Amino acid sequence: MELREHWAILRRRWWLPIALTVLVALLSLLQLRPWQSAAPNYSATMRLLVGVLPAAEQDGTAYDPRYYAWLTSEYLVDDFTEVVRSQLFAANVSARLQAQNIVVPPGVIQASAATGKLHRIITLSFTWSDATQLEAIAQAAAAELAENTPFYFQQLGTNHAGVTLIDGPSISAVGGGVRAQIELPLRVLLAFLVGIGLVYLLHYLDDTVRSAKDMEEMGLSVIGEIPRVRQ
Repeated sequence: MELREHWAILRRRWWLPIALTVLVALLSLLQLRPWQSAAPNYSATMRLLVGVLPAAEQDGTAYDPRYYAWLTSEYLVDDFTEVVRSQLFAANVSARLQAQNIVVPPGVIQASAATGKLHRIITLSFTWSDATQLEAIAQAAAAELAENTPFYFQQLGTNHAGVTLIDGPSISAVGGGVRAQIELPLRVLLAFLVGIGLVYLLHYLDDTVRSAKDMEEMGLSVIGEIPRVRQ
């Protein structure tokens, strides 16, 4: 099929991809509301060092107690990461905020928290729309971990463990992410491509005869053709 034929097919139903693209764009604007997501979010990040003291009563000639203390700390980080993201920790942080006349439900704190780990270091971050409240949330979380460390390690059945705040909390503005930036253009592009596909599908299903070539493809001989009168 020559390029002229492709152009004729698209020109015959050009309105279909245009209408579909406009419709999807309007619906996406109403759903995504990009003008409302222009306000920046903020992120508070802190890094915590989890450690276990070596067992003093063990014979140090048999093995290095510091090695096993470090190894235990790395295993403990996996469990303690889940404790930091738990409903119990979020409820205690919420109670600290309430004492400062800041009302933030525990479920909201839990949903805004994210953790990461590298060896014995836990990275705890919160995402919030208000920088002042976010600083209060981060400070309350850091204070809860520093003052009630034994309570949380008791939940894990571990003694002689501690948490040290080594960085933060540091607050910075964050964007809406890559998905928020490309979702609307991607929807519009896909709608346009689907519209072009529908044009070719309708052309394939259309059995209308529009030219002498269509007659010849049906096995009929064309002995004459009346040209279209153009106004």
